[in-house]
Amino acid sequence: MIITIDGPVATGKSTIARKLAEAIGYIFFDTGAMYRALTYGILKNKVDLKNPAALEEYLKKFQLDIRIFQRERHYFVDNEDVTDKIRKDEVTSAVSEVSALKPVRDKLVAVQRELSEGVNAVFEGRDMGTVVFPDASLKVFLTGRDEIRAKRRFDELKAKFPEECKDLTIERCQEEITKRDYYDSHRELAPLFQSKDAFVVDTSDLSIDEIVYKILEHKDSQKTHKSS
Repeated sequence: MIITIDGPVATGKSTIARKLAEAIGYIFFDTGAMYRALTYGILKNKVDLKNPAALEEYLKKFQLDIRIFQRERHYFVDNEDVTDKIRKDEVTSAVSEVSALKPVRDKLVAVQRELSEGVNAVFEGRDMGTVVFPDASLKVFLTGRDEIRAKRRFDELKAKFPEECKDLTIERCQEEITKRDYYDSHRELAPLFQSKDAFVVDTSDLSIDEIVYKILEHKDSQKTHKSS
């Protein structure tokens, strides 16, 4: 069974998807981290995104490994642990542009579908229920008020990167989120949008546990409805 969780930035997708997967014994896949890892590799190797041949050449040799250490996922690009590096501003600022490119999406969608074969899994991202797994058994779409999302993003970055983010403001986080939302929802290839059959949860005023409980309730109600 495949469960997809989509939504814009700072709605808690990764945390909620991980908690949900743990609650039901499923594998969790953070596809946003995959795009960030690829973006990191492109930036590090100074790949010219306007040069299709150079991009294709890099995609052929790009190697992503996901390893588990003490129940935490670590992401390796060409044997370098980039788990923390892919959350920094440089990658965050570039990931939307990189992930909008067709060769990039083709590469990672193929990887994601391969990972889904024969397993029960929760896939978190932006187009999981609309493009990658349109026939997923359960689709969830998370939303949140802009000011709440900006505060979450601000707190997350301050906690993870105190030195790099000492001059960061909530206002700047709000601007970046607004820009990211527009870019993600207006890009030509696989734009962010809510699938018609998705279960929508506004995460603004709910705890992580409350959100997971709502999703589990909906999952169980689906099962009951199908068996009746």
